[in-house]
Amino acid sequence: MKDVATLVSGIEYKLGKLIEHHQTQRTDNKKHTTEIQELKQVITEQKHTIRQLEEKIKILRIAKTLETKEGNVEAKLKINELVREIDKCIGLLNT
Repeated sequence: MKDVATLVSGIEYKLGKLIEHHQTQRTDNKKHTTEIQELKQVITEQKHTIRQLEEKIKILRIAKTLETKEGNVEAKLKINELVREIDKCIGLLNT
């Protein structure tokens, strides 16, 4: 009878440790999930910022080209490219 009681006691102890470990892992998992969501949000914001900065660079290049009269042809090509991009965006909005 003592052997059975010892076995049951050992099993209860191990079960308690497993439950404790499981709870710790669940807490860690929730922390990591939250962190992942926050990092995804940061990435999205950074991508948006990059797009805005790229557009500003394009505009600055066009303005710089227009300042120098040597780049009239290049400026016209860039303006045409921008108009085509705007037309594509309008087309996507209409669908």
